[in-house]
Amino acid sequence: MTYLLAGDIGGTKTILRLVQASQPNALGQAALKTQFERTYSSQAYPDLVPMVKEFLHQGSEAAGQIQPPVRACFAIAGPVVENTSSLTNLAWSLEGDRLKDELGLDRVELINDFEAIGYGVFGLTPSDIHTLQAGDADGNAPVAIIGAGTGLGQGFALCPGGQPLVFPSEGGHADFAPRSELEFQLMRYLLDKHQISRVSVERVVSGQGIVAIYQFLRDREFASETPAVAEAITTWERQTGLKTKTVDPAAVIAQAAAAGRDRLCQKAMEIFVSAYGAEAGNLALKLLPYGGLYVAGGIAAKNLPLLTAGAFSDAFTHKGRVSPLLDRVPVHIVLNPQVGLIGAALKAANS
Repeated sequence: MTYLLAGDIGGTKTILRLVQASQPNALGQAALKTQFERTYSSQAYPDLVPMVKEFLHQGSEAAGQIQPPVRACFAIAGPVVENTSSLTNLAWSLEGDRLKDELGLDRVELINDFEAIGYGVFGLTPSDIHTLQAGDADGNAPVAIIGAGTGLGQGFALCPGGQPLVFPSEGGHADFAPRSELEFQLMRYLLDKHQISRVSVERVVSGQGIVAIYQFLRDREFASETPAVAEAITTWERQTGLKTKTVDPAAVIAQAAAAGRDRLCQKAMEIFVSAYGAEAGNLALKLLPYGGLYVAGGIAAKNLPLLTAGAFSDAFTHKGRVSPLLDRVPVHIVLNPQVGLIGAALKAANS
């Protein structure tokens, strides 16, 4: 048995998990069993090293004598270049080699958090996903991953010989493609509002996109605002430029839409979900991911009824004469919020 350390590092919190890996099977896959896990406030530590040392000490006290990990993989909410990362919202500068030496490990690998999600989908159980479309699964075909959250992550994976290889992309920064007169008006609104020459799909399909769609409909007087939502959005707009905000406007809009008490929010989420499905379909056309397309990110899991109501799937397959190709793609919504942590552990096991 081998002990491994996995981590999901964000500007607000960090989750660490110690896992026990069995010997790889004939396909090179190792079974992973969680031995100890803790969540820490990232801001409370000057660096990752003292946090990990405290975690391992706590693990020994809580779980008895445990073997020290030999390898580690940390998913980082930020760019990773040559196994180094400087977190955007945290005064940490992480280098894999330094962490390896200071923690006494054989290897430390840093990967982007969306890349970790790509690995994590291979460790999910049936209860971790909701299948929108069963499709015709092919284990030798590519797997696609898309996830709207703060931004829009996209990537794909191949699994030759049973070992996943994940390739992140910058597909979220591709051009937004309007499909209706209302979406053309939305694009023009965003161009004028931000004084820009192009609109990326991430400006529409993301948490910020939900807010942008709401503002567009509000400013076009599509429907009247309800006082509670209006107050939340106005508070958020006043806090523009501040590091810490007291309101999550996308969540407020989504919750009001789900409750059926705000026509403006309902329409905003209708446009968002349709645009999300359309972009997922665009990714699927480029990859033909008959191994499955996984919709990750917090927005999908938290708004499952909205994504399963039909608009997402309709937009996903609405691709003209090639629509039948997408009928065959298995489409799954990831429900497990720790998919990135699972992916970091799998990456450590296979390093």
